[in-house]
Amino acid sequence: MSEQKEEMEEVEVIHSWSAPRSLSTCLMYSFAQRDDMEVLDEPLYAFFLRTTGIDRPYKEELLSEMESDGNKIVKEVIFGPGRKKYRFCKHIAKERLYGLPNDLMKKGKHFILIRNPIDILPSFDKVVPPTFLELGLADLVSIYNELCELGRAPTVIDAADLKRDPEATLRGLCDDLEIPFQDAMLKWEAGPKPVDGIWAPWWYKSVHKSTGFQQSKKYPVPFPFSLYELLEQSLPLYNSLRRHVKQNSSPIKSSLPPPDLPVPANEKLLAWVGDEILPRESAKVSVFDSVVQGGDSVWEGLRVYSGKIFKLDEHLDRLFDSAKALAFINVPTREEVKEAIFTTLIRNGMFDNAHIRLSLTRGKKVTSGMSPAFNLYGCTLIVLPEWKPPVYDNTHGITLVTATTRRNSPNNLDSKIHHNNLLNNILAKIEGNNANADDAIMLDKDGYVSETNATNIFLVKKGHILTPHADYCLPGITRATVMDLVVKEQLVLVERRISLSEFHTADEVWTTGTMGELTPVVKIDGRIIGTGQVGPVTLRVQNAYKKLTEESGVPIPTYHRT
Repeated sequence: MSEQKEEMEEVEVIHSWSAPRSLSTCLMYSFAQRDDMEVLDEPLYAFFLRTTGIDRPYKEELLSEMESDGNKIVKEVIFGPGRKKYRFCKHIAKERLYGLPNDLMKKGKHFILIRNPIDILPSFDKVVPPTFLELGLADLVSIYNELCELGRAPTVIDAADLKRDPEATLRGLCDDLEIPFQDAMLKWEAGPKPVDGIWAPWWYKSVHKSTGFQQSKKYPVPFPFSLYELLEQSLPLYNSLRRHVKQNSSPIKSSLPPPDLPVPANEKLLAWVGDEILPRESAKVSVFDSVVQGGDSVWEGLRVYSGKIFKLDEHLDRLFDSAKALAFINVPTREEVKEAIFTTLIRNGMFDNAHIRLSLTRGKKVTSGMSPAFNLYGCTLIVLPEWKPPVYDNTHGITLVTATTRRNSPNNLDSKIHHNNLLNNILAKIEGNNANADDAIMLDKDGYVSETNATNIFLVKKGHILTPHADYCLPGITRATVMDLVVKEQLVLVERRISLSEFHTADEVWTTGTMGELTPVVKIDGRIIGTGQVGPVTLRVQNAYKKLTEESGVPIPTYHRT
């Protein structure tokens, strides 16, 4: 007895949490191959069956051979002494019931194994009928959140990664668990194992044929559509956990690292989509939506200053005019759009230095196709708020180049319709990017300046201020505001056709737009504009614009200046 006592020592416990049919048994076999590891197959199972009363073909045998007292399981079985350095405990998430000692979550190292329910469900009902509770994804989310609250955020791995690249996935997992990887983890003998639970003959027939993590077949089995609603319920839970996986388990995966956001605070925001407010990663439209099918949508950009939305009514006028020009039907009312905007801003606590991308799509289609006759659900409203300072350098100025891409003619697509199909502008922006310029000037079909890819444009020459006719360009709200300010400042305003050389030789140039406000231009196509500094007229109009944004706008309900 004394020799046996000497062999027993305190072990470090590794908890694996998963839903059924998630390769959890394969992973248990993998860890069982290590020379420093003992494994336990679902030590909480007997406690779960005794507590819930759920029936299984093997229930009586299991309860007679396994410990079913929750306290004893945690203290003596899971955390009891052992003969090896580590103990791997395979847990099924639904088996963690209330009443178990807190040490279960507070001690040891935890990780979560997930698998897409679209891969789990087709094979689930071989033993028991699949239900939301049997899948246990809600329990997995609860476990993840509880561990995070304890300051012990668990590693999350996806079964798809184990299948695609088992060595890399296991090495990463071992690194996170702070244990050395062993090559033995990649292979095991086929057949039943001494570590198998009593239930193995009912559940493990397939895994007993395996000798390692097998790659998925190129094409999956058909999905049983009788389980469609269960998939709809469970998939969001899987996706919420999948966001925490280090490796991308998508079959069409990107090798790009996660990018840094221009404003990190925008990582957590709430957006309005359709008729509900959703977190950033869940704010999506249907693949049947017209904006996806054909860019069939209209939009506006709005800015928020000191608890007020600047020029809100003017932007809504243009939104509804654009929707009418495109023959949208079942359009939300003006009041409904306003309420959605206000609600979204209030929910985000965005009352200043914020920008809204407001979109109204023709809506979801009953089947894919071009015809608006397929749009029978009504329009889709999107309110996307972001913390966003002006996007250009309004202090030192920007550089422009002239694009070869010409601005759309009203003969083709009237720019007075503020639509989401921005390919014409994007092609010009690509030219600007390739030239390392901030934006690109776009000419009309006759070679006169129309606007930039994103803004309207003005020039100053001998005290006169000129801007192109809004024949090819969008008649911007900020453009109209600045034109009014120019007149109020008792400056001479001229609206006419303007050639490119007139911009090259101007005393001053600036652009206007909601996202960038009023932005000085100091160089066009390599030509220095004026002195290469922000000019006096530009500064004067900038100041007048800033004052106007401070004094006017539609107040956001409930906002109170502090």
